[in-house]
Amino acid sequence: MNINWKMFQPVATRLPAMTWRVKQAVYVLGSITVAVGLLSCKGEVASSPTPPVPEIGVITVTPESVPDEPEFIGQAEASRIVEIRSQVTGIIKDRYFQEGRNIKQGDRLYRIDPVPFAAAVVSAKARVAQAEARLVQADLDLERVKPLLVEQAVSKKDVDDAVAQQLAAKATLDAAKGDLVKAKFDLDNTNIVAPINGVIERTRVYEGRLVSAQTDLLTVIHRIDPMYVVVNAPEAFLLRRQEDIAAARIQHPGVYKLTGTLIFLNGKRYPHDGALDLLDVGLRTDTGERPARVTFPNKDGILTPGQFVTVRFHGVSRTNVMLIPQRAVLQGPKGPIVYVIDSGNKVEIRNVKATEWRGNQWLVEEGLASGEQVVVDSLQRIIPGSTVKPVSAEVEPSGNQPPGPKAEASK
Repeated sequence: MNINWKMFQPVATRLPAMTWRVKQAVYVLGSITVAVGLLSCKGEVASSPTPPVPEIGVITVTPESVPDEPEFIGQAEASRIVEIRSQVTGIIKDRYFQEGRNIKQGDRLYRIDPVPFAAAVVSAKARVAQAEARLVQADLDLERVKPLLVEQAVSKKDVDDAVAQQLAAKATLDAAKGDLVKAKFDLDNTNIVAPINGVIERTRVYEGRLVSAQTDLLTVIHRIDPMYVVVNAPEAFLLRRQEDIAAARIQHPGVYKLTGTLIFLNGKRYPHDGALDLLDVGLRTDTGERPARVTFPNKDGILTPGQFVTVRFHGVSRTNVMLIPQRAVLQGPKGPIVYVIDSGNKVEIRNVKATEWRGNQWLVEEGLASGEQVVVDSLQRIIPGSTVKPVSAEVEPSGNQPPGPKAEASK
């Protein structure tokens, strides 16, 4: 209590006519009043109870191994794209397929006017027959002159000429047979068929169009079962992954043993997992990313080329990490912090390396030791260095929720 010791002085000064005894009585009365006030203040202080030690909810952390499942945005593309071009130059007579439909290998697509090619086959066959006849004649001539050379009825030059004619006849026959093969090939290619199963695009040409051999694009077939999804991993992620492998912070089975789950833009999961089957040799110079390809089965045709999806990779585990509730992690001046209760039940601030969310929990890689008590409740009631009474707190399980994006809370 604050006492104004001069509160009674004006009373005496206002009584100049009083006798000394009256003034003394006034001062005595003031002294008594002050004494009573002091006793009252001491009574109030003495009656204040000692504040109780606050109970603070904590959890005991233990290291564990958790899946490390990074996610990347990817784009679906056909596993095979085949351009349909004509092998011969001619007029398109018929088109047999419906655009945008599924087709099977061997289905007829186009027919080019076969008349000139059929005529070429007939001509080639005739040339073969002529060449065969010349060869027969050359063989007979050679058989006749050989005995005459022994009898010296003909000169050696006549025999040599007969041999040369035989060889020339054989060459002519071979050339004629080659022309026949080419003519049959051209005739067969007047019927253009699908080389693979897939979905066919719209046609670029119609009946009556003159198409040039191996030049004009007729249509395109996309094989969508299986389907490729191409993702791009940033260089920073790849460097961090290499450092984690070198430091044995993660267990990595190998690139080509990784699998992936596909997630659509609406958050739904694709029912079939895929396998990583290609990692490009180097980084893309324009983006600084390394492409990787994941193959997914697509029998039902759910995936379509050009579709943007998310791929979550499986197979890697991060070892010796802690999972603590998100509410236990606060942001300090140098990064994330938590409150830890030491052996003397005193509150201590601890800097930690919290890297990502796992459902409703933070994944902490550094800063905590096994068996330490981390404060998760009543954080507003504690002060660093104060004594508290730790009690076990109830924590909701994180469930099977997928990991959140890389938070990179510490630097």
